[in-house]
Amino acid sequence: MRNLVCISFLFLSAFGFSQEENLFSLIDDSIEETPLLPQRMVFTQKLLWGEKGLLRTTGIAPLTLEQRQKELKLRRVMLTTHQVLGYATLAAMVAQGIIGGKLYNGDNELYQLHKDMGTVVNIGYFTTAGLSLFTPPPLINKKIKGFSSIKAHKTLATVHFSAMVVTNIYKDKNRDVHKAAAYTAFGSYAMAVLVFKF
Repeated sequence: MRNLVCISFLFLSAFGFSQEENLFSLIDDSIEETPLLPQRMVFTQKLLWGEKGLLRTTGIAPLTLEQRQKELKLRRVMLTTHQVLGYATLAAMVAQGIIGGKLYNGDNELYQLHKDMGTVVNIGYFTTAGLSLFTPPPLINKKIKGFSSIKAHKTLATVHFSAMVVTNIYKDKNRDVHKAAAYTAFGSYAMAVLVFKF
């Protein structure tokens, strides 16, 4: 009887250890299977940060857990800078609109200032856009159903980006198109900035 108990104990112990090993291998497998990149990325993020993106294939940013942790910190800095520059660019747009209005009303002495302020607005605007478009992707990028402030922000971004391009193309070609595009850019940009506050 004593031998039977010992054999049973050894059998159960061996069975228990093999189950425990299987349990640990399942945990290890699930950790290894956790994706480091989201399924959905903006095309500019995929271009740089995707599995076969430029920074991955050149070896500058290998796709590892440690590297992704660094990228998420960089993402936070880039998006914070995007927000701060967004406010500064909005202020520059307001100043540009005031100067442009006076210029359209015949104050031609402001022409050079209007051009210089246009350069400031363009640098601020396209730097702000670049910080958003080329930021490393988040770990998870879920599709949100219904209306949200981020959806509104992205939709308005499409409008103001297009309007900014048109504003620059027509600045010396057609004053009316330039003015309409500038107002469209300003209005949609201001709404995109404010949508996060409400």
